[in-house]
Amino acid sequence: MKKKRSCLPWIILILLFIGIVAISVYIPIVAEQSYGSPVPALTPWQRFSYSFQLIWHAANLSVPVDSLGAEQLFVIEQGETIYSISNRLEESGLIHNAGVFRIYLIYRGLDTTVQSGKYTLSPAMTAIGIAQALQDATPTEVTFRVLAGWRMEEVAASLPTSGLSIAPEAFTTAMQNPPQVSGLLPAGVSAEGFLYPETYILPRSTTANQLVSVLLQKFTASLTVELKDGFSRQGLDAYQAVTLASIIEREAVVDEEMPLIASVFYNRLAIGMKLETDPTVQYALGYNLSQGTWWTNPLTLSDLKVDSPYNTYLYDGLPPGPICNPGTAALQAVAFPAQTPYYYFRARCDDSGLHAFAETFDQHLQNTCP
Repeated sequence: MKKKRSCLPWIILILLFIGIVAISVYIPIVAEQSYGSPVPALTPWQRFSYSFQLIWHAANLSVPVDSLGAEQLFVIEQGETIYSISNRLEESGLIHNAGVFRIYLIYRGLDTTVQSGKYTLSPAMTAIGIAQALQDATPTEVTFRVLAGWRMEEVAASLPTSGLSIAPEAFTTAMQNPPQVSGLLPAGVSAEGFLYPETYILPRSTTANQLVSVLLQKFTASLTVELKDGFSRQGLDAYQAVTLASIIEREAVVDEEMPLIASVFYNRLAIGMKLETDPTVQYALGYNLSQGTWWTNPLTLSDLKVDSPYNTYLYDGLPPGPICNPGTAALQAVAFPAQTPYYYFRARCDDSGLHAFAETFDQHLQNTCP
């Protein structure tokens, strides 16, 4: 009588096979739920192998090296390999394990999209967080420049390409309702003219109101006691002084001539003569669509007749407010003008940017270019 063969080995083999299949399916599913979809380019074996290692070393990815660790600069050079980057991250104490970090990058397809550049990283970040951060080398700070002679609309126009997330319209609105910084501005006026020309390093998250506040504070700091005393000696308060400085800023090409130009305007004001300065008319006219500029040039006779309180050909004295942002040289010229007998000036004919000054109108006419 033959013995019946036991089916147990087959049952074990079948169960083992089922278990292997289940594990090979289950582990990738768990990994995808934890770390996101793998890159489609992975082979089935790579997907299983990487999934298993990610799950096995989960703490290396989800637990920071030091929750109280300080930020540090980490620079990735152009063309640097993922192997080098991950090793340096581990050596810098930013991640637990360079090998696991590389596996995560490859699994997610992030190994080919790491950008060169400067990063601010911290041991308090998880390895996953660092991997995401390395996909964007956009700096957290922005270099923003305000040029002397710009009016507020020109500053606003520079914002879309500045790196700041401030719409020009939001900036203009903030300018119309500026914060009162140390009583710098009279109530109810815009901050035109009080955006100190300089290069600023600003957080990318800076808002329109914060930007205006920073520029105003810098302008306030630039108005030294010496400058204010100089304004007072000329019979001007700070707002009037900035208004005159803004005109000088637009008239002058060479800083060294600013005290001379200031003397002309002071001489005109002293005898009740109109300032008759083109930049104030340009400001009143606003944007010239055909020329693509805020400063129409040349002006026509009809332009000089535009009815605006800023038109110093029609109205006596200073205009109601500044027409642009003056720089330090223009403010210095207002505080410390040259002492001259001049009442007139016009551009020289040699394209030097310099001016010919005259005491009388007849002399002024003699300086006309042929």
